[in-house]
Amino acid sequence: MMNAVSLDPKLTRFFEISARAVLSLFVVTILLATLAGIAATLYDLRLVASQGFHDAFKTILIDMLCVLAIVEILRTALAYFTEGRVKVTYIIDTVMVTVLTEVMAFWHRDLDWQRLAMLIALVMSLAASALSPCAFRRAGRSRNCEKFTQVLASCHITATCAV
Repeated sequence: MMNAVSLDPKLTRFFEISARAVLSLFVVTILLATLAGIAATLYDLRLVASQGFHDAFKTILIDMLCVLAIVEILRTALAYFTEGRVKVTYIIDTVMVTVLTEVMAFWHRDLDWQRLAMLIALVMSLAASALSPCAFRRAGRSRNCEKFTQVLASCHITATCAV
């Protein structure tokens, strides 16, 4: 039989304070990265005059999607501060925004069907993993489930959550 090892409460408290201090620096870094991304997006508005609208707006859209991915990372860090744990759905949201940014970056390039199929499979698997808490949640409907159901409804896709 294995004996449980307990840590000294002072050591545990030191670890918690250290983790929060490091995470605070991380949040400040994320905020600075968000400001830099917004500045880069505003700077790229000059491309509208020098390049065609299509290329300029594609660049601006990719910049905005990158800023949104950074905001999702900030949301994950703040959730850790408030709840003391990280929600997997926030991480999945971040990965979905990042993958969709990459899809937008390669939108008008010639892709062979194998790469396109891999991208579609990746996006569908991320969507399925984001919706899986809806299907397996036994005690009522979660906020994430309602959010994804609303997103799917806006795309004219019907989804139900298990109650």
